[in-house]
Amino acid sequence: MRNTYDFDQVIDRHGTGAMKYESLDLMFGRHDVTPLWIADLDFAVCPDIMAALRQRLEHPVLGYSAAPDSYWQAIIDWLKSRHGLTIDRDELSFVPGVVKGIALAINYFTSRGDKVVIQPPVYHPFRMVIEGNQRHVVANPLKFDGVNYSMDLEGLQEIIDREHPKMMVLCNPHNPIGIQWDADTLRKVASMCRKAGMVVVSDEIHGDLMLGKRRHVAFASVSDDAAEIAITLGAPSKTFNIPGLVSSWMYVKNPSLRKPYYSWLEANEFNAPTMTACIGAEAAYTYGEEWLDEMLEYVEGNINFACDYIKENIPCVKAVRPQASFLLWVDFRQLGLSQPELMDLMLDKAHLALNDGTMFGVEGTGFMRLNIGTPRKVLAEALEHVRQACASLKAAETAL
Repeated sequence: MRNTYDFDQVIDRHGTGAMKYESLDLMFGRHDVTPLWIADLDFAVCPDIMAALRQRLEHPVLGYSAAPDSYWQAIIDWLKSRHGLTIDRDELSFVPGVVKGIALAINYFTSRGDKVVIQPPVYHPFRMVIEGNQRHVVANPLKFDGVNYSMDLEGLQEIIDREHPKMMVLCNPHNPIGIQWDADTLRKVASMCRKAGMVVVSDEIHGDLMLGKRRHVAFASVSDDAAEIAITLGAPSKTFNIPGLVSSWMYVKNPSLRKPYYSWLEANEFNAPTMTACIGAEAAYTYGEEWLDEMLEYVEGNINFACDYIKENIPCVKAVRPQASFLLWVDFRQLGLSQPELMDLMLDKAHLALNDGTMFGVEGTGFMRLNIGTPRKVLAEALEHVRQACASLKAAETAL
């Protein structure tokens, strides 16, 4: 692959309202650390996306805007060419963010006091949006053998039989682990949930970020059961590093779910995309594939670099190699630290702001999430800081 784009470029994001930097004091109590936490990329956006936005902003009027047919067609064409999915226009809707899409589905398809299944350690807004809307979280924790994670399908069936949940929020590919669930596993989930009369909201925002030439397996595509109960959410935001444009989408195959739900969204104007969302998404899906392929090649190089570095230089730490995305789930349990001690080690000794593993559930105790979507120079320096921090623990033990 020819290298058209420069992902080694270190870009100063200070003063741009970047949450990764502007929220350091709030989230970590200090700002003199390297932020490798929130899941956006430090890479320059595809030039074609920027050009499309600039061209529109050169016009002096920013009035009410309608989503052009070409916007919807760009999403449909992308899902077909990239993932082999056939989505009709009436099955597709805009949503103002994937987490907001989950919240909307929770509010429409469940009632206060209903139970909703999640699979921790998992993206923490799942829990927050369920509890914040007065629903009850039911945990179906993933199984971990020290190397690989898998779903506890027997445990899921027990939860369904005992708790009678109304909904499951599925992370596919899974964040923070980076697993692309296989079709057989997803079919079993679909069968169990459909028999129980449940709706499955599938967060597939990382579906474009497959590594190692893997193919994304969309939940709704694996069986008739899945298609009947799936509310699928996605976006170009993680894919093309444009979360600030808020350009998420949703598709629902089953008309008995879709028609009343989409009518409710329309009545409340939740399904109306902004001008910049349309422009950014259409340009991304129309012109951004080469940029994405090069970015994924670079990210995979970062994954390989990080996993190799950790194995060779920090043997007391283990990295779970992801199948998708630019996030690395790192196991520090051999250090024997409490979670507050681990956080202090990363902040005070390594000078890094990483995601605390316990924010994804108690199952994340002893883990941290590291965003490797950054120039390799920055990643190499961060990993060296981790090595030095871990070495300082060993040195302190020896001194005793």
